[in-house]
Amino acid sequence: HCLAVRAVCQREVDCDRGHGYSWKITLLRNYWKSKVKQEWLSGKYSNIPSQFSLPEKSMYPMDVNTWGEILEAEFER
Repeated sequence: HCLAVRAVCQREVDCDRGHGYSWKITLLRNYWKSKVKQEWLSGKYSNIPSQFSLPEKSMYPMDVNTWGEILEAEFER
């Protein structure tokens, strides 16, 4: 699970590990973020008609760099 989360959230996982968090805590801190981020990066929400069409679990607190990655993926589509 840790490697799967790191594949999507490498910067976040490396930062947490660099701050001394255990793998267990790092996984707990980043698991849902990686799921939501992967859905955004894969284009699942590319053609929604409005914000009201987003499922409840489509949002998660993410930093500006993560949103930048998502926007870059959208521009490339």
